[in-house]
This record gives sequence, C-alpha cells and structure tokens, in this order.
Amino acid sequence: MRTQVAIIGGGPAGLLLQQLLHVAGVTSVVLEQRSRDYVEARIRAGVLEMGTVGLLEQVGVDGRMAREGLIHDGFALALDGEIHRIDLRDLTGGSTVMVYGQTEVTKDLIEAAIARATPLVFEAEGVALHGLDTDAPFVTYTKDGVNQRLDCDFVAGCDGYHGVSRTSIPADVLKTYEKVYPFGWLGILADVPPCDHELIYSNHERGFALASMRSNLRSRYYIQAPVDEDLAAWPDERIWDELALRLGPAAAAGMTRGPSLEKSIAPLRSFVAEPMSWGRLFLAGDAAHIVPPTGAKGLNLAASDVHYLAEALTGFYANGAADGLTGYSAKALARVWKAERFSWWFTGLTHRFPDTDDFSRRMQRAEIDYIVGSHAAQVTVAENYVGLPY
Repeated sequence: MRTQVAIIGGGPAGLLLQQLLHVAGVTSVVLEQRSRDYVEARIRAGVLEMGTVGLLEQVGVDGRMAREGLIHDGFALALDGEIHRIDLRDLTGGSTVMVYGQTEVTKDLIEAAIARATPLVFEAEGVALHGLDTDAPFVTYTKDGVNQRLDCDFVAGCDGYHGVSRTSIPADVLKTYEKVYPFGWLGILADVPPCDHELIYSNHERGFALASMRSNLRSRYYIQAPVDEDLAAWPDERIWDELALRLGPAAAAGMTRGPSLEKSIAPLRSFVAEPMSWGRLFLAGDAAHIVPPTGAKGLNLAASDVHYLAEALTGFYANGAADGLTGYSAKALARVWKAERFSWWFTGLTHRFPDTDDFSRRMQRAEIDYIVGSHAAQVTVAENYVGLPY
C-alpha cells in the first residue's frame, strides 16, 4: 500500500492532521496501535483555544461541538478560598475558550475519517519506521497477524510520549529537556452539575485544586496529591471534602456531590524534544512535548503543530516548496516553548512544592495579589490562557 503521508498515532493530533490534509487533497493513512474503543474511552483535557476550534471548523468537524460545547468568557483564580475572576473576553478584545472534552473531539474526528473513507487502521501492532533519512521512507506493521508495508513520502509522528516516532530519531541528533514535578493531580469525574459556570484554579494552604467540567451535567475536579498516592485511601467522600476545603466556601456552596465515574492520579511533567523533524519524519503533539495540565495546553499545542505541518505538506504538494517543511521544527518550537513557559509558571503559582517555605508562600500570595490588582498582568495571563496566535 502507498500513500503520501503516513500518520503514526490515531489520537486527536494524528486524526486532525489527516482531516486537514484531506481537505487540501493530500492522501494519508493513520496507523493506531490501540483499538477504537480504547482510543475513544481515554479521559483527557477539555479546554480548547479558539485556534483549535477554528481548525475543527476548517475541516467541518465542529457540528456537535457547536451544539454541546460551552464557551467560557473567563476563569477564576482563587487564593485560600477568595475568588478573583479573569475576564478573558474583555482582556483580549474578544477571545474566549471552549470547554469540549478531548474524548469528544477524538470521537468526532474518527467519525469524520470513517464518513470520508480516509484510511484509519486500528490495532496496528509492531509499527516500525524505515528509511527516514531517504526520499523513500516506509512503515511496517502487523494487522490481524499479517505483516504489512506502507510506502510514503513523509511520516508524521503523532504517537505520543511513549510512541516509536521520537525514538526513531538518532540519539546524537535529538536533545530533550525535562522537568518532573514532585506531585500529581488526583482527578474525579462525576455526573453532577459543576460548582461554577467557569473553571476555578485554587491555590490553597493544603495544595492546588481545580474545579472544571465536561458539560453542564458532568464535572471534572482535581486536587494536588503525591504522585504515588494510593487511590484506595481516597474514597469519594474524602475527595469531595478536600475539594470543598481547597476551593473555598463560595465554590463549596455550589458543589453537588455524587459517585465518581472515573478516578485517577496523573503525574505532571514539562518535556520538549528538539528538533521536531529529521529527514522525512515530523513530530507533532505529545511525541515532541508534554506540558503540565495547568492551563490546558496539551491538546492545543498538538493542534498548532498539525496546523503548521499541514500547511508545510500542502505547500510541498501544491508547488514543490520545501521551505515550510525545513522550517517546521523551528516554527512549531517557537510556540511550544512559550506554552511550556506559561504552563510551568501557572503550575508554580498555584501548587505547593516540597520546598515551599513561608517565604515562598508569601511570594505566591504577592504574585496573585499583583495579578488581581494589575490590568496589565491580567492581560498577560489572559493572552496566554486563550492561546497565542499561530
């Protein structure tokens, strides 16, 4: 089998790239290691920048999002229960964010791929990349016990942090940067109305907490906890009690408790791999970078990556221009590092670290007080939160 672009990974990055290429008349095949049921069941973030929303509109995969997504004009920053609102729309001249779960985005993109017959291969096992430093790369894999070969012009590595794509770049070429945070997020998903109509990021003496949602009837909450914490030690009632304490009395008054649908602890890390391309291989999304979830940049960075990559590939096939491909890594990384900085900063502002002493705590309080009292500081926060321009 032959295609123009082999896309490794059937998450939102790979699926969105395929639809962008399809609209531009470029052929591709998506290879995904997991089953469709597994991919569609993964619980992930749910805040979309307007740039991401625009890309979904561009490929015509926005119908359900337009009906069910929640437009948020702002978010709240809380300090020991005292809530301060950041008005995104006012501070940025009209920009907002959309709350629509990554799980739903993935489902919509899979449905689009099936409807448009853009090839999508689930349970592709043993994927290996070959000839990446030649003009004739190819991919081998096994499907239903049968060895397969996919010839292509280019390979897009959208297979996440643990995928094969990044590790296919020679070690003497690739440089990585990483910060592992000494805590995780203990998350609970419940079919209850959210405690507020917007997100609340809380810095509390006992640690960080976040009140979020997936819809008007489904809530997602997080608390900072040790990454090796035993979930059995956190029955639902204990989590609800801790959330009420850390989010403060106003949020607690609006909180509806209910049984958890899903409960997990996610580690936090900042990670960047450079370059994001080598030979005929181009990395996008979590294959190239990870951000802590504070500020919800993960999916949105993947979207900007595939926007740049789709533009570069479309330009190559339209007129033979290779400058977009050669410049892809530098262009994508310029935005990646800015988003990494914001996520790192926001995490530092809202969480308690093992070495957070009284002085450090006072510095956090002083910075939040400064943001609350400074229009210029709020503009900076808002511009980064809604997403820097592509």
